[in-house]
Order: sequence, then C-alpha cells, then structure tokens
Amino acid sequence: MSTENEVLNYSKEERKNHILKEINLHTRVSFETLSAKLGVSEDTVRRDINELDADSLLIKVKGGAMTKGYHYSSSNQTYAVEAKQVIAQKAVGLLHDGMVLIVDGGTTIREFIRLIPNDLNLTVFTITALTAVQLLDKPNIKTIMIGGSISSYSQMCVSGEAFHQLANIKADLLVLGTNALDVDGGYSDSDWETVQVKKAMIQASKKTAVLTITEKLNTVLKMKIASLSEVNYVITEEEPTSGKLATYKSAVPSLVVI
Repeated sequence: MSTENEVLNYSKEERKNHILKEINLHTRVSFETLSAKLGVSEDTVRRDINELDADSLLIKVKGGAMTKGYHYSSSNQTYAVEAKQVIAQKAVGLLHDGMVLIVDGGTTIREFIRLIPNDLNLTVFTITALTAVQLLDKPNIKTIMIGGSISSYSQMCVSGEAFHQLANIKADLLVLGTNALDVDGGYSDSDWETVQVKKAMIQASKKTAVLTITEKLNTVLKMKIASLSEVNYVITEEEPTSGKLATYKSAVPSLVVI
C-alpha cells in the first residue's frame, strides 16, 4: 500500500494522539486494529508506535502496543486510576470468605487486588503472570497459576494446557477486565488467543463480573467473547442509576449493574 496519501485525513501528530487514546482506553491494541481505525498502512502505524515507544509514551509489544500503566514497571501511570479504584471497591463487595475465583489481568484488576482485605480467605486461579505476582501480597489467598506459554501481546497463558486446566475448574466467580462492552456487540477483544481463553474462563465459572470504566461502554472490537446475557455483573465507576447504564439494564433484565 502506498503511503503517499495516508496523511490526508490525519496529521502525524493527530495519528499519534489517536494511537495513545486507543491504547490507554483498551490497554493493548494491535497494528491491524489501529491501521483500520486510522485508514493508514500497518507500516505507518509501526513507525508511529516506534516513535511513541522511543519517547516512553507507550510500550511496543509483538503485534501492537500496550499502555505503560499495564507494564509491571509503570504501575503509577494507570489511565483513569480514580475511576478504576471506585470500580475495584465495588467489586470487592462481591467477595466472601472461602470463595473460589478466576481473576483476569489489567489495570482495573490490579486496583481490585490491592483492595482485597488481607483477612479474606480465597482460592484464586489466574492465567496472567502479573496478576499472580500481585496476589502474592495477600496472606490468606491461595494463588494457583494456570500455566502454559505466555502471549507477549496479551501477557496471558494461551496454550492448550491453559484450556485443559480451565476445563477442570468451576469457580464461584470470574472477575474480568474489559477492552470493550456493548449492548449488541457484547464483550469483545481484538486478539484471537485472548478471545478464546476468555471464553474458556467464562465456561469455567458459575458467574461472571465485568469491570469497566464507562469510556469503554458502547465500544466493539472485532472478535466477540460473549453476549451481554452471559455476564452476571457489570461494574463501573458510575452509580447504577446512571443513564449511561440504562440500555444495559433494559437489554438484559437479569444483569446486575453495580
């Protein structure tokens, strides 16, 4: 693809700002997704990301880029951290002693783990190495890492071994981070391996809680993980009576919005 006409719609600075917004909002974004959104070639996106990475504004990973806030060395740069702390506090309210959980990864999940009371006895399975490390700070949580090869894009275990282990679990609650949630489009992501393993996580759980800032509502990525009706709880920083959540509650009357 020629790059001669690619800058007609966006200047280089505008492209970079859009890339940063997408990555901060969705944690990780692929070259392919950014290319489609910007109407430019993947080579152009790569060059922009290389420059943003050199300026320490994001972190380049295989196939795309991720927000600095998700990287283990940059926890003080979490996007919308105050909103995520509100969500985390609400999510902790679902927990009780003796529960078996499956816990996802991401910056909102990190805030959730921080707020789990130290005296709460839980068994937690996770496919995300960073989540497992964060859980080690909790003295009464038994942490079980579901193993296999780790994707450099999603930072999750995505091999066949992970699916085999998930098939033998029935957790009380799955706590999921979110890249996109929509009434019609459901819960979605842009990475094939991520989608498949999250589907397996949902199957391995009695109930599913999706944690999301409201900026991610009404957004759809290219691969569907689950319909909204397959989710039991949606937890945002807004009050449950917020107009932003009305269509979600009316679409699935059984959905509990927190």
